[in-house]
Amino acid sequence: MFTTLIEAHELAGYRANPQWALIDCRFDLARPQWGAQAYAAGHIPGALYAHLDAELAGPVTPQSGRHPLPQVESFATRLGSWGIDGQTQVITYDQGNAMYAARLWWLLRWMGHAAVAVLNGGFAAWQAAGLPVSDRPAARPARTFVAHPEPARLVSTQQLLELLHGGSLQRGEQMLIDARGADRFAGQNETLDPVAGHIPGAHSAPFAGNLDAHGHFLPAAALRARWQQRLQALSPADVISMCGSGVTACHNLLALEHAGLPGGRLYAGSWSEWIRDPARPVEPPRAAPAH
Repeated sequence: MFTTLIEAHELAGYRANPQWALIDCRFDLARPQWGAQAYAAGHIPGALYAHLDAELAGPVTPQSGRHPLPQVESFATRLGSWGIDGQTQVITYDQGNAMYAARLWWLLRWMGHAAVAVLNGGFAAWQAAGLPVSDRPAARPARTFVAHPEPARLVSTQQLLELLHGGSLQRGEQMLIDARGADRFAGQNETLDPVAGHIPGAHSAPFAGNLDAHGHFLPAAALRARWQQRLQALSPADVISMCGSGVTACHNLLALEHAGLPGGRLYAGSWSEWIRDPARPVEPPRAAPAH
């Protein structure tokens, strides 16, 4: 069973196994239809396509972030329609750096499904290895997916507020890590959300730091050393991962688990949910309104 990462040459030997389901998660936040178009042009044979906005997130509400979690029952139905049940090994991939594939990896873990892994290096690694590509739509017979959701993997906005007001973050008893780029964390170059900055007490930990120059995850030992240096005496269970909308935050959780440091939790609403209420504190502080 593969539970974190799989290499292209490993996947090549299993992709025709009916007990394995391949899900293509390619996406571009600036061009939401690009992933489906890329899939139609060529994908790993047998892979199905999952759209981040339509299938890996629930409906956006006035209180939610940009990518709220899907509702458990509807997502279980979706998984079943992809031919996934409790016995299925799921492999997710995207264009290369796993920022979207890690979202589906985490969703399945949250749903109680351990047999899910991300293709290291994504579709780019598959192509670089000279492995076959198909432009034919794929299908799998439907199965019944029974969800066993694990709410302990989540932190809500209210829980985070309580930690903040109680001083746990400031005292370093728990660590809120933000997977966005360092510039967005600092309140610069914000192009996705209407408010710039970060949650007080958060630490910048851009997900790109988990990767080498080719978009592959660093070796497990290197990831472990990197994250242990950051955590110091903290347990991985004291980590809360966030980002802009709960997508790349999953990348840091995948890296931690691949490093042998499981137990971190996801703030699924992330920055885009936090700023829905102007009473919630932000750093840098909001500019005073113009008179």
